[in-house]
Amino acid sequence: MRRYLAVGLDAYLCLLAVGLLVRSCLASGGTGRAIALLVVQLTVLSFANQVLLTMAVRASAGKLIMGVRVIRLPDAGRPGFRRLVLRWLYGLLWLPLQPWRRLRGPATARGPERPTGRPAEPYEDLAGVRQVRRSDLRSYRAAVRGRTDWARREQSVMASPAGRHRPGR
Repeated sequence: MRRYLAVGLDAYLCLLAVGLLVRSCLASGGTGRAIALLVVQLTVLSFANQVLLTMAVRASAGKLIMGVRVIRLPDAGRPGFRRLVLRWLYGLLWLPLQPWRRLRGPATARGPERPTGRPAEPYEDLAGVRQVRRSDLRSYRAAVRGRTDWARREQSVMASPAGRHRPGR
């Protein structure tokens, strides 16, 4: 639910910003030029929010408000520029067509094809990123840190002279 609210907030904030810029577009001349300027402004704001801001702080404005972070799969790292641009283009070009595809029928309502042998995951984007709650990401990192700390302690015990001759090993 947080993801959908975050997307709604992103759309609202972007449209609000463009709405505030409408006056400058209308003063520029004809209707065609005003529409072109609005489309360019909307695209630039969307790119800045979805790609540049996400690169900087791992979330767009709406996701920051809702406490959601964007991570790279499978290592939960920071997604790179290429993945974020692919994700932005996917959301900009493919997702808006979904209502039309659903109206045409269930046979054409499938998503884009995935590489063979790769299972579909429920919250995965095609660009290899996922949206997670900030608190879940902190818990995951603490668990991974704990596992690596445990493995290091185990290795140091096994490397010590007393550790090599422990019974039951």
